[in-house]
Amino acid sequence: MPRILIIDDDETMCATLARLVKRMGHVAVCTTRCAEGLAATAAEDFDVVFLDVRLPDGNGLDLLPRIEAAGSAPEVIIMTGFGDPNGAELAIKSGAWDYIEKTSSARDITLSLERALQYRLEKTALSGRHKVSALKRDRIIGTSPPLNACLDQVAQAAGSDVNVFITGETGTGKELFARAVHDNSHRAGHSFIVVDCTALPETLVESLLFGHEKGSFTGAEKARDGLVRQAHQGTLFLDEVGELPLTLQKAFLRVLQERRFRPLGSNREVESDFRLVAATNRNLDQMVHNGQFREDLLYRLRSYLIELPPLRERVEDITVLTRYHIDQFCERYHLAPKGFSPEFLEMLKSYAWPGNVRELVHTLERTLSSARFDPTLFPKHLPTPLRVQVTRANVQQETETGSTTGIASLQNLPSLHEYRESIYNDAERQYLLDLMSLTDFHIAEACRLSGLSQSRLYALLKKHEVPRSR
Repeated sequence: MPRILIIDDDETMCATLARLVKRMGHVAVCTTRCAEGLAATAAEDFDVVFLDVRLPDGNGLDLLPRIEAAGSAPEVIIMTGFGDPNGAELAIKSGAWDYIEKTSSARDITLSLERALQYRLEKTALSGRHKVSALKRDRIIGTSPPLNACLDQVAQAAGSDVNVFITGETGTGKELFARAVHDNSHRAGHSFIVVDCTALPETLVESLLFGHEKGSFTGAEKARDGLVRQAHQGTLFLDEVGELPLTLQKAFLRVLQERRFRPLGSNREVESDFRLVAATNRNLDQMVHNGQFREDLLYRLRSYLIELPPLRERVEDITVLTRYHIDQFCERYHLAPKGFSPEFLEMLKSYAWPGNVRELVHTLERTLSSARFDPTLFPKHLPTPLRVQVTRANVQQETETGSTTGIASLQNLPSLHEYRESIYNDAERQYLLDLMSLTDFHIAEACRLSGLSQSRLYALLKKHEVPRSR
């Protein structure tokens, strides 16, 4: 018999939903607070959870990932008396089954519950018939709900040949996820071809992608297959696809549609049966609006979307990421294993990481070089700019907390999105200032240290008005 949990501080709403659930022949359990709801999902198995947004001890949307991570992995239906488009978007992106206002009819609520139970029943039946193998996730480290949600999407995408579009900030691991899609697909035994669109020389881009015949241009001493042909029966990964020249986008759109193309200098077309995965950290919708990217190509690319979370949104993964990479570096450099002080990890968790996991890895490698023979890592071992930034932010936060009270602070309080954007932009600009200072404004060294391409670094320096030289 399906079990339904209702988390709502409105006793009338709880009673109404409980009656509706019982009339359908299911078991209803009611709680009125976040803590009680989490305790219930940890202690018992539930099929569906009705979750209110505004609860006495917190926001229901913040509970969503933790409820979904419970052992029974229930479907979650958000119930709210205050409809909010942003809240609805956040709920759906976080994996909620549905987002319903409390003013909805009993029929609509019942239908949503029935569909959630039907989906759960069918999913359970399928999992019983098909053996699920462990997901191959080489170097994708972490167990946080946002990361697990992306891994679930990888597993779903790997079962088909649909085009996959991976978005995320620089350093979030887009290529690792692209490889995971390939490694878990039926194409895993064939080539995984990476095309770095930021590094394609404009004069040779067609030749590199589509290949050429002997003598088709100066220097073409023999025929050569392009990257698209090399991906035949495998996966073609277009990294930073937003950098693909506009002049080439139309030609590539035809390749996606037909899986056929003509090498330079050839009078015949060549076929390539490849699976496409593309990634970018740019806003392609805005580029389409500005006439910098073809809308029809974007639709083709974005058949299945995986949005990778920045590291600051999965802070709980920092400990395991740090342990993994420090152990890797110790083994590589033949060093004894290192321990961490609690303050060391706390400082790592307090930093905004504008360069995400890539920046964390570079920071840990640099930290290890300064603590080569020390058995325990302390904040003192971390790069000075990072320590300065975290300390300044902590002092500023304490100062602001102590100086703003009452109604004035409520009136000046920004939205959570505005606050996050402000913190992120400040952290990103400070990171760029530190980066250019530490590398003495040497662009090549700054690219190596940050993991950014030269074009992306220039774009960020321009965005934040950071000088390229002294």
